Amino acid sequence: MAHQFRADRIDARIISALVDDPRASAMAIAQRTGLSRNTVQARLAKLEGADALESFQRRVDPATLGYPLRAFLFANVTQRKLATIAEELDAIPETLEVQGLSGTVDLLIQVVARDADDLYRIAGQILEIDGIERTTTSLVMRDLVTYRVTSLLNELAHRGSS
Repeated sequence: MAHQFRADRIDARIISALVDDPRASAMAIAQRTGLSRNTVQARLAKLEGADALESFQRRVDPATLGYPLRAFLFANVTQRKLATIAEELDAIPETLEVQGLSGTVDLLIQVVARDADDLYRIAGQILEIDGIERTTTSLVMRDLVTYRVTSLLNELAHRGSS
């Protein structure tokens, strides 16, 4: 989904401070970035108003919760049923995230499972959703590059806004 808001170098500095310490106060961010507290507060309000900041929810390793197996399901779906499919996928607790894709596959569904039998159950539950025509499952063997935005923030802070 395209956002109309574009961060600039100052925003990048503030967001970098938030990435490093999501609980930091405006005053702490101001001290860290060398900006005034009022500037930080105004920029944070602008970022929040533009929906540029996502949840501060901590990332928890699902294995810690008893779900050591992670997989991606690639699904082909009936497009007109997409909203209902999304609701039903959201209702499956083991579904971590779902992206709509262009190309030969319609959805990328990340799930976690307790073991292979549990994954089989979850994949079957997903395949039973009305509108899901076909799925292919791939197991995650290891993470090579985890989710990050720091490199983008550093690039913006050094490059500036265009």
